[in-house]
Amino acid sequence: EVQLVESGGGLVQAGGSLTLSCTTSGTPFGDFIIAWFRQAPGLEREGVSCIFRGRASYADSAADRFSISTNGHTAYLQINNLKPEDTAVYYCAAAFKSVWSGCDFASDYQYWGQGTQITVSS
Repeated sequence: EVQLVESGGGLVQAGGSLTLSCTTSGTPFGDFIIAWFRQAPGLEREGVSCIFRGRASYADSAADRFSISTNGHTAYLQINNLKPEDTAVYYCAAAFKSVWSGCDFASDYQYWGQGTQITVSS
């Protein structure tokens, strides 16, 4: 059974940093792509970043302040210089994958964590 558990969210002042963790089980990383999505109130879920066999990709809005990585069966998303517009629930997601084809859409991911809230105060 595939399970994803996020942690590391919280309340932070603008300009601060956070590192989110996504602890997985049942997902051999070599066969799964791991992605981070976020959803702000009233907005659609949007992709932030993904990683597959060490290759990472970022949304245009995330390229300069976000960093995705993995270590063992845990994926991380480091966010620097947080801004109020980063306030959202952050989700990690996983999908079986055999070849790199980019981050794909949220609908392509079969497994999701419960989400972790980041609130950035100005």
